[in-house]
Amino acid sequence: MADNVTSLFRSTAAHSPSMAALARESDGAGPVDFCIPCNPYFPTPAMFEDMATRLREIITYYPSSADTITAELCSLLQLPPQCVAMGNGSTELITWIDHLLVRESLAVPVPTFGRWTDQPMETGKRVDMFPLQESSGFALDLAQYAEFIRARGTKVAVICNPNNPDGGFLHKHAVVQFMDAMADLDLVVIDESFLEFADAEVEPSVVQEAMLRPNVIVLRSLGKNFGLHGIRFGYLVANPALAGRVRSMLPKWNLNSFAEHVVFMLKEHGTEYQQSLHQVRRDRMDMSGQLSSLPGLTVYPSQGNFLFVRLPVGAEGTVVRDRMLTEHRLLVRECGNKIGSSSRFLRLVVRPQVDVRRLVSGLEQVLYGTSRRGAAVPEQATGTGYSSGTAAIDRLFSETNGAGTQGLAAQAIGAGTGAPGLPAAPAAGIGMPLPAVPSPVPVGADAGMPMPAAASSGPQQMPQQAPQPLQPPPMQPPPMQSPPMQSPPVPQQPVPQQMPQQMPQQMPQQMPQHPLAAPAQVPAPAPAPVPAPMPAAASYPSPQMPTGPTPPGVPARGGLTAAQVRGTDGLSQAPGASWSGAQSWPEAAGMGQLS
Repeated sequence: MADNVTSLFRSTAAHSPSMAALARESDGAGPVDFCIPCNPYFPTPAMFEDMATRLREIITYYPSSADTITAELCSLLQLPPQCVAMGNGSTELITWIDHLLVRESLAVPVPTFGRWTDQPMETGKRVDMFPLQESSGFALDLAQYAEFIRARGTKVAVICNPNNPDGGFLHKHAVVQFMDAMADLDLVVIDESFLEFADAEVEPSVVQEAMLRPNVIVLRSLGKNFGLHGIRFGYLVANPALAGRVRSMLPKWNLNSFAEHVVFMLKEHGTEYQQSLHQVRRDRMDMSGQLSSLPGLTVYPSQGNFLFVRLPVGAEGTVVRDRMLTEHRLLVRECGNKIGSSSRFLRLVVRPQVDVRRLVSGLEQVLYGTSRRGAAVPEQATGTGYSSGTAAIDRLFSETNGAGTQGLAAQAIGAGTGAPGLPAAPAAGIGMPLPAVPSPVPVGADAGMPMPAAASSGPQQMPQQAPQPLQPPPMQPPPMQSPPMQSPPVPQQPVPQQMPQQMPQQMPQQMPQHPLAAPAQVPAPAPAPVPAPMPAAASYPSPQMPTGPTPPGVPARGGLTAAQVRGTDGLSQAPGASWSGAQSWPEAAGMGQLS
């Protein structure tokens, strides 16, 4: 395996090699997996035995229709079926959300799950990336994120809660407040793929609130929390108009027989499922403590079933990853190919204590040798082509003589001779800083990627009369959560007066409580919500921005485009794009022409 391990990782641009690929390169048994975020305690051995006994039947015959499987899942989770769409994994649903509902642009904090940046880029959308700051433990400040969205005129906003790879968590009241503040956007997506593992709040999901709002989708995973990534099943929850629009485009048999078998057996194993989640949470605390004892290793607070760690100075992630695999048979996730991260970071999945002890022992030998007197892993020299978001930004500035994004935009568009219809490159100083606290972009060899002004170091000149920030209701902070940062308020925006489609007159009645279901009741139909009072938008300086859609490849309202972060000019068509845009996708039955 040692000879082929490097090529295996280089062949996968955004993810680690599959366990099947690794097993084929070895003696047939894969390594201990600290890479794929999967529940190690579920399904139970008895459930696996049941599936093995019925394997021939499961793989021989067609499954039931997706509607039948969805109805069973909804009866288990106490959700109305008309508000749910099941997909062949959450990535299938992300793909359809992009094709059907993302018209021009999408904002997402980075680092995060790669499909939220890559999928819209593949269809020519503008991706506005809000950089999470290592200095604040990668915590997402929703007020700053909202202001970032307003400054760039983004049409769709995404939040992952908890976030992947850092495990950052947002409390329910803050997420609901953000949803209401963004009520005028085309769409707000709350990706709750890892929320089942969170214990910072009793009822953290916003599923019930999403069903009552005209522009909110909540995405949920089943493979991660049920420990069955290979089955590929997940679901989204939204108001009937949004959910129906996605559901109408899905194939009738998009779910396989394994997914059907598991969904129908879950009602008999609710207690075991809850016990597995509790055990993962206990293991997370124990694993965090053991890793924190390693000299120079930083462990960030997490509410997922994984931990985000920064390696000691002098350690390079790809070397650590390869040696852990070849010398200790341990597979770890090096995060250099995640935008906003670098090869100095690993994501380590929570596993039982016996596996964690093996992980810690392996890291000790790879990082420090047997005596811990010095790092045994060299850091890559400057100029090497290692894959990381940080490296891409470093190359960006080096290729433009320190002029950074502005210099690259000028090269791509040309000084007065750019492509027809494209605006001129933004002047220096209109980069990532938010409009409320302007901050000039440094130019020179040492210039780095501009960051939001509130997160910048050094004194800033603040407005003389700033509106008061949003005041969430008092509550206890979550375990291991970084203290909240004071942030500027989110400006008020008009709320759409009409739903995209008429809500049904009747919703299913309350169903019996089940251990797998959330305790909240199924909501009844309600008119479009009125957003909570927000500070007036006029309180903020209004930056001069061009009107109309921004073409792909042009900096996002003076910011950084996804194509530029990837080190390309962004003007040529993205590789692998099967469609030129959302308008070319086949229209949904009964929906009329997509716009």
